[in-house]
Amino acid sequence: MALVPQEGVGLRWFRSRENLPLITTIGVFILLYLLAGWKFHGFFSTRVPLNLLSDNAFLGVVAVGLTFVILSGGIDLSVGSMVGLSGILLAHLIAHLHWHPMLAMAAVLCVGIVIGTFHGILVAKFGIAPFLATLGGLFFCRGAALWISQESIDIDHPFFKKLALFSILLPGAASVTVGTIVLVLAVAFGVWVGKHTLFGRTVLAIGGNKTSAGLMGLRVDSTLIRIYAVSGFCSALGGILYAIYTSSGNAVSGTGMELDAIAAVVIGGTLLSGGYGSVLGSFIGTLILGIIQTAISYQGTLSSWWTKIAIGALLLIFMLLQRGLVRLTSRGTGSG
Repeated sequence: MALVPQEGVGLRWFRSRENLPLITTIGVFILLYLLAGWKFHGFFSTRVPLNLLSDNAFLGVVAVGLTFVILSGGIDLSVGSMVGLSGILLAHLIAHLHWHPMLAMAAVLCVGIVIGTFHGILVAKFGIAPFLATLGGLFFCRGAALWISQESIDIDHPFFKKLALFSILLPGAASVTVGTIVLVLAVAFGVWVGKHTLFGRTVLAIGGNKTSAGLMGLRVDSTLIRIYAVSGFCSALGGILYAIYTSSGNAVSGTGMELDAIAAVVIGGTLLSGGYGSVLGSFIGTLILGIIQTAISYQGTLSSWWTKIAIGALLLIFMLLQRGLVRLTSRGTGSG
């Protein structure tokens, strides 16, 4: 009997119907990068990709936490307001109360975890819809930020300045900043958690079917609370990175960032209904948004509103793709 050669793991991954959204995201990223590099001189230099990472580090970190929320079938509308609250609180603690930046950062991260945990309790224990629970958090965080200060606060601490100016120089006038390092570490840790831990598998099970996950003996309520705590932590960390990026804190920072983060996650291939997606896809989705914004700024003659138009078009395309994927999966399940 003739032996049929088996497909390699890599080929099976590319041919898998479930990986279609992530493969599409990677393809869109490569296509946009090649088109931008063909049109704009210097886009292929090492400086541009590293600038993409540095300029979008805070959004990427926020998207990491939001990915787990959306994977569970939920939503977190408070992430943008949390960025503003974290930045202004950090600046207030350092500039006005004279805390050391490391202690102030630890306090800000704890605040993010507490607020995220509260959202999780509302969702898991009280059955409040995630949209409503986090919408309340959105208003609370923005109001608290404005209560701390309605004016921007400059951070003039020597240690904080070193963080803001820190860079590892690379050939081609490129440099690796603190934001880049934190983003890469956050994405790597998020990918590992999503693929190789019980928490990550439970998140996917909850997003697939919350009732079935409970019947399987999985700890649904405690996992939901941890999911929103992770989102609060990542949002606070994103606010810290934004403060480092701007060397200041501003209560209105992060306005609308929740929509950009959701767009990055969806463009990255995560289903809004939950149950499928990855942190890696959200990372690539963040870079796609960065490429669009950078290319439009290179063009110079186009308004910044074209960024929103392009993101909206991409979002619609990926939503249609997800709808087609759901139908194909359902049809395949029915045939089985």
